[in-house]
Amino acid sequence: MSPKVLFVLTSHDKIDAIDKPTGWYLPEFAHPYGKLAPHAEIVVASPAGGAAPLDPGSVDYAKNDEESQKFLQEKRSLWEKTEKLESFKGRAAEFDAIFFVGGHGPMYDLAVSPVSQDIIREFYESSKVVAAVCHGPAALLNVKLSNGTLLIAGQKVTAFSNAEEEAVGLLSAMPFPLETALKKNMGGDNLFEVAAEQWAPKVVVSGKNGKLITGQNPASAGPIGEAVLEAISA
Repeated sequence: MSPKVLFVLTSHDKIDAIDKPTGWYLPEFAHPYGKLAPHAEIVVASPAGGAAPLDPGSVDYAKNDEESQKFLQEKRSLWEKTEKLESFKGRAAEFDAIFFVGGHGPMYDLAVSPVSQDIIREFYESSKVVAAVCHGPAALLNVKLSNGTLLIAGQKVTAFSNAEEEAVGLLSAMPFPLETALKKNMGGDNLFEVAAEQWAPKVVVSGKNGKLITGQNPASAGPIGEAVLEAISA
């Protein structure tokens, strides 16, 4: 039987402070999907269910990315007919991995969703792969395990860096600086890993038995797909 992966998209469609459209980021869905779909069943969920907002800026960002553009044209039903995330509580046994797609949207809904946190805890404590890319790790920020400790405490993690956020002019518009918040809950600045250069790919494999996988930025979308595939194929 093929492995099964739950992809999670944001339902939040704007950067509140500046009223700018946002959502999930096209290449951060397209590239991991491209790596995993030939080998695994993909199910897509979002907090609200139904259509999940695609960040229009990511379409422009990926205008010369053939794989993303093909995905945009051919796979629309994946994000227009998402299942409600809440319906996956208690179902970790059905899946091999959960993956949180990036985009600025997760900073608003997935970062504070008790439903998402419960599902992540269930997956992680069931030894399933928990993965996220770019701003997707916001979903991991406040997850507590059954023993009361934070999932990311003492773990090595990466995510969209403060420097990259500053470079795109949105650090001050965010509800919180993601890198700073992750470092605080990880319990050490040295645990947060970044690529040697901004925008370069970086994937960090951590957690028990290498089941916690995070990617830094859009360039990390393909590599994290490969890392998740390797983890569920082991």
